[in-house]
Amino acid sequence: MKNLTLAVEDHLLDEVRLIAAERKTTVNALVRSHFEQLSRSRHRARQAMAELREMSETTEARLG
Repeated sequence: MKNLTLAVEDHLLDEVRLIAAERKTTVNALVRSHFEQLSRSRHRARQAMAELREMSETTEARLG
């Protein structure tokens, strides 16, 4: 696992620390979770586009 250094405004970090405490987690865990969600979302979008492309290439339906 790699480390990452981020620069954020003090007020933003304070707010996120409060959110993390309310959720009984850490800022690090929140960031990691968000990154994982971004990655999954991108993967799902790419998969959906590939499936649409395959369907459009294999369908016998015609427009018009």
